[in-house]
Amino acid sequence: MKVMALDYGSARTGIAVSDPTGLVARPVGIVARADIDEIAVLVRDEGVEEVVVGHPLTLRGERGEQARAAERFAKALRAAVDVPVVLFDERFTTDLAEQAPSPTPEDARAAAHLLSSYLEWSASSRR
Repeated sequence: MKVMALDYGSARTGIAVSDPTGLVARPVGIVARADIDEIAVLVRDEGVEEVVVGHPLTLRGERGEQARAAERFAKALRAAVDVPVVLFDERFTTDLAEQAPSPTPEDARAAAHLLSSYLEWSASSRR
């Protein structure tokens, strides 16, 4: 199953997409200011079957303002696409992206780390 991950941010949103088998995550790029219409087009063009939105919980696992903003974004995205949209804990994805310098935008790398974590979790929960 092809999955897209979004590292939501108020200024820009990083995007990553899995291969059709749902095993490998690759960073795709960024969109400015969480453009729902642009993301919906990417979902259709990429043939995505599920979208994962990073849920930035606090270190204690609580919902702060950023988490609530991601929840509002996910709700708006659900209304714009015809595939499931799920929230997934994204703690530490930005830290991981910062540790691996690359010409790929940091937000897209963070989305790829988020997607890799989600794909691993999803595969282990099916066993």
